[in-house]
Amino acid sequence: MTRSAHLTPPSPWTAVALAAALWLVTPQPTWAAGNAAHAPAAPAAHAAHADPAPAPAAHAAAPRPASAVPADPRNVADRIKAVVEKHRSDGGVSVVVGNAEQARQALAARPAPHTSAGAHGVAASSHSRVSAAIRNGHAAPEAHGTKGAKGHDPHWSYEGEYGPENWAAVKPEFNVCAIGKRQSPVHIQETGTLQGPAEALQFDYRPSGGTVVNNGHTIQVDLDRGNSLTVRGSTYQLLQFHFHHPSEEKVNHKGFSMVAHLVHKNDEGQLAVVAVLIDPGAANELIHKVWTHMPLDSGDRVRLPAGLIDVNALLPADQRYYQFIGSLTTPPCTEGVLWNVLKSPMTVSRDQLRLFAQLFPNNARPVQALNGRVVREAQ
Repeated sequence: MTRSAHLTPPSPWTAVALAAALWLVTPQPTWAAGNAAHAPAAPAAHAAHADPAPAPAAHAAAPRPASAVPADPRNVADRIKAVVEKHRSDGGVSVVVGNAEQARQALAARPAPHTSAGAHGVAASSHSRVSAAIRNGHAAPEAHGTKGAKGHDPHWSYEGEYGPENWAAVKPEFNVCAIGKRQSPVHIQETGTLQGPAEALQFDYRPSGGTVVNNGHTIQVDLDRGNSLTVRGSTYQLLQFHFHHPSEEKVNHKGFSMVAHLVHKNDEGQLAVVAVLIDPGAANELIHKVWTHMPLDSGDRVRLPAGLIDVNALLPADQRYYQFIGSLTTPPCTEGVLWNVLKSPMTVSRDQLRLFAQLFPNNARPVQALNGRVVREAQ
């Protein structure tokens, strides 16, 4: 029977291990005790990365005869296979000993090597990015791009080299920020809206605890479970709310001093955002509570007492709204988000406004083209 060894392309680790195996089974010359200092040194790469090999003959208690009988070929193959299998890494090499047909069958039965996370499907990776963006105020701080000239990862921002017009260049996953046709925010003009009857937004908000976070892009409140919005036959859980200064949305050519975005998600993973426009005026009690626990630095988190936050205090009495399909307003700019912009603004005091503006002078994305989208105006 013909015996064969079939090798798939080895990795550098495999080459080292195979060399060690061959050295292991090859007869070595006898070295006199007096010449021990001149014995060949083990390769540096092998010493640094591979398991310790048997000591050279020069260090053995009894010298190895120069006329040693070569090892049985079957034993050689078995020892090579054992060493290689010990040192191989994730599909780098396979050794099959036997006839050619056995080699082909063994190789065909090998499991496919593991691939990168991207090979698990676009949907899974997209879901992970969206989940990160939701939990981070439409902003995923870990979402970086290619390393810059100084070795630092570029990060999206609201101005400069990685500002809104260049978000798509920061990371391939942000490409929809540039090519998407249903992006947010938008400029709503009532002369072009679809006016008529519309269902009421059903808010079920209750006093809750949570955590105030400075994620580097905004102040955000992550809420405990128990708050929901029902609209278009689906119930969405309120995950968090955060702020932009100035407001990202415009209505009839008017801008606003701030906006609060209330981010919801239903069981199917769909998003619904309620935008509450804010202008200077009377102080807001809920804003006072959040600002009282405002984190001091990017990445800082402050736990809120249970039941402290009642999001109803952010909602106006008149809850008529504009509704359209848009996107997250920060990378990755994922589309398919149901937007509900409340028509009546709320107020904060100038001191409350100034405190936020000191941390975030401008954290608003410019308005995006409607591209023929319908905006419903609830009457």
